[in-house]
Amino acid sequence: MMTVPAGEADELDLLQTLMGSLASTDPTQLSEAEVARRLRIMEQVDAIGAAVRGGLLAAFSAQDGCVADGQRSTRTWLVHCTRVIKGQAGEHRAVEKVARDHPALHAALAEGWVVTKSEALQLARWTRAIPEEYRHEAEGILVAAARAGADLRALASICADIRYRTVSPDPNDEQDKHLDRGLSFDTTFEGAGVLHADLTPECAMVQAVLDALSTPAGGGDLRTRPQRYHDALAEAMRRLLASGLLPKRAGQPVKALVHIYFAELREMDPGSALQDKWIAEYRARWAAHRAAASVATGDGGAWPEGEAARAIACDALIVPVVTGDIEVGAVEDLILLCVRYHRLRTQGGPGNPDDTGAPDRTGSMPRSDTQDAAHGNGTAIIPAGLIGATARQARQAAVVADILAELEHQILGKILQVLSGPSGVASFLRRHLLGKGLNGPSLPLDVGRTDDIPLHLRRLVSLRDQTCQYPGGCDQPAAGCEPHHVQHLADGGRTSLTNLKDYCWWHHHVVLHQLGWTLAVHPDGTSQVTSPTGKIIRSHSPPPRPG
Repeated sequence: MMTVPAGEADELDLLQTLMGSLASTDPTQLSEAEVARRLRIMEQVDAIGAAVRGGLLAAFSAQDGCVADGQRSTRTWLVHCTRVIKGQAGEHRAVEKVARDHPALHAALAEGWVVTKSEALQLARWTRAIPEEYRHEAEGILVAAARAGADLRALASICADIRYRTVSPDPNDEQDKHLDRGLSFDTTFEGAGVLHADLTPECAMVQAVLDALSTPAGGGDLRTRPQRYHDALAEAMRRLLASGLLPKRAGQPVKALVHIYFAELREMDPGSALQDKWIAEYRARWAAHRAAASVATGDGGAWPEGEAARAIACDALIVPVVTGDIEVGAVEDLILLCVRYHRLRTQGGPGNPDDTGAPDRTGSMPRSDTQDAAHGNGTAIIPAGLIGATARQARQAAVVADILAELEHQILGKILQVLSGPSGVASFLRRHLLGKGLNGPSLPLDVGRTDDIPLHLRRLVSLRDQTCQYPGGCDQPAAGCEPHHVQHLADGGRTSLTNLKDYCWWHHHVVLHQLGWTLAVHPDGTSQVTSPTGKIIRSHSPPPRPG
């Protein structure tokens, strides 16, 4: 005996349970007739489900429900909040249009057996060409014909007849001329392209071009016709690019971005000869830097190396010195961070709960562990029920773990500066190993406090981010985005690669500025936004605590 659901929530729970039960059935144990019966019923269930989804989406769009999650449209909300792909989201929106604009088709769809979902979508496309004053009556005729058993071919004939009788012939009617035209280009998981197109009669010249360029190359050409058409399209695009007839994009010619892995540069250096040369030159530059700093006014510092430096560093208060040479400063900062990290890992933390025994980011001794904790609000999380010495030890351990996590992020950042700075090893290898056009001077990735973002920095941000970086997901390409200072200039932010992220106009100006959402970017690169009502949307789950 089936239990009657008490409410809508119970109905959905029952539906999920029943579908799960069907999914757990092994279809190989069913007879052929039973499999066929279930497939026919599933199409009817799919039609009813499409009618329900269409009605829900129509109500959702009317209420601007997508804005509550920071999304600009129902389609983007479907992609990023329900995890469907773009093609499926487009089909869901088409079902929504049926529910909103084609009530007769929507009612027939909800019956389950009159029309299938695909038939309803096709009839909706056809009837859009019928004048609005006749459309509802025309759809009623089509539904009645489908109920009487007319197949899609017969329905197409009826629809064409109605359209012919209701549309006055006009040779200048652009709507009729360009009905259902469109072309989309998608990329597969492996990088291959997929074209979907509905071409107008005027665009039929495409076939003439493909026919001309796809002739078999002699008797040994074993390519199929689709393969020859593919190669013909590629050849047509090559000829068009070589013709110089394409307009410039945003005032600029077509650019080729050459991606080079650092490992490939190293493999191009047999015996690491150039790397050894860079190390020698770098040591010389560092020695000169240390010598100059040692005689600076008020410095009075010594510059030991090797074991002597290591022994002093274990007990000394280490203060980092930031210089104008980004690579030298990065190395000094890197050494400082490694010393702090090593001391925390080997000593197990400070001797008292308010002294970490290691310098903070400025090189000074931290005043309290809560000020130096790296993540969250800087306050150590202590398990409930701990008191006295046990609580102090737990507090100390939590603080040390937070500091270690922050140090790991800082060390990795300094390593990247050493590798990729204007005088870094990556730049050195690139300039000496690659040919003309790829061996030019490096450009700065940090231009300080300025509102003017250089073109090369904009390109790097776009190349790194690819799409809008809204934590809830956004598929706006970088070409339609603008660099946004994560930490505003007024708050001390810099115009640097690390402080710039691409955001589309909607998420930048509407969500952040007009709607008042706040953005936070964590040291590990993850980010989150918080709405004025306190709703938090994260790009990733919080990273695990180290150790």
